[in-house]
Amino acid sequence: MKKETVRTIKARKGKEKLVMITAYDALFAKLFAPFVDMLLVGDSLNMSFAGRKDTLSATMDQMLYHTKAVCAGAPQSFVIFDMPYGSYTDPTTALQNAIRVYQESDADAIKLEGGEEKAPIVKHLVQNGVAVMGHIGLLPQHVRGEGGYKVVHDQNRLLRDAQALEEAGVFALILEGVKATLAKDITDSVSIPVIGIGAGTDVDGQVLVWSDMLGLFEEFKPKFVKKYCEGARLVKEAVQRYADEVKSAQFPDKDHSY
Repeated sequence: MKKETVRTIKARKGKEKLVMITAYDALFAKLFAPFVDMLLVGDSLNMSFAGRKDTLSATMDQMLYHTKAVCAGAPQSFVIFDMPYGSYTDPTTALQNAIRVYQESDADAIKLEGGEEKAPIVKHLVQNGVAVMGHIGLLPQHVRGEGGYKVVHDQNRLLRDAQALEEAGVFALILEGVKATLAKDITDSVSIPVIGIGAGTDVDGQVLVWSDMLGLFEEFKPKFVKKYCEGARLVKEAVQRYADEVKSAQFPDKDHSY
């Protein structure tokens, strides 16, 4: 499978749907790589891997650790580094941290949350050779300030956000938590790919958190998540069988002993 680039991703606009999934380690990145166009090292790992209640305490060091692992496991994949909360508060800070991403990992691009107000930061990054993916709509890093995860209905604001980020130079956008009809209007308003999550099918692609999609994250399930595997149940059943066989001395048997 040929590796995607910023140019090939942009060329998919309005054509073949783009497939993106999160990945946090080399093992799963290698498993996912043959089937998807992009791997996002999402700060969602702070919840599913680190057990925190939201993404806000993720750090650059933490994200770089996981990104290096993903790049090692899937060297032919287009890998996107999710900039953690507080790492892009102004153009100078954002560029310093983006430089770290490019110097310390093989990530192909970075992603940051925010709309029109982040356009100057995006422009500064792009002018300095950083490939940037935007993220508008529901913003997980704003969960405390917004008082929870809420569907976004403000059409005028979202259209301004999408167009401002496109003008600033993002190569693609994530659109999260937006009604399908509004998501279509936003997708049609820009010439860059729009990747939906909880935004219907009239977008240019989809992204899901892998532990949600495989049914491994049990704390809660957003409406937009479809479980393609009952992962938690399957894992528990397997570990239960292992524990039972150890206790009954069925494992290891002669086929699994030297």
